Amino acid sequence: MRARSASITDLPMSPDEERERRFRLYLILMLVRVAALGVFFIVPDWWKLIPAFFAVFLPYFAVVIANATSRTTSDQARVAPNALPATPTYRAPSDADPSAAEPTETAA
Repeated sequence: MRARSASITDLPMSPDEERERRFRLYLILMLVRVAALGVFFIVPDWWKLIPAFFAVFLPYFAVVIANATSRTTSDQARVAPNALPATPTYRAPSDADPSAAEPTETAA
């Protein structure tokens, strides 16, 4: 069976791009909060509770969303293309295994 080749679309988002995306999202949510504060002073009576709710609770959700990273660990380890195969593990000879004993020099 042929191995699946690596693709550039398989790579995760770079840390810089991810940071910029999270910053933009946080900025947008904070602008919505400022808008909710502005609406709070415009709407009458009990309708003020709706923008007040957003103005109070939106910062919590903005921080939680902005701090959530998209880095996930997959079950499969990523293997670099053209990587060298793993070296065999070294097993020390034991006393119980006579075939693993080091050869002895014979007198000629």
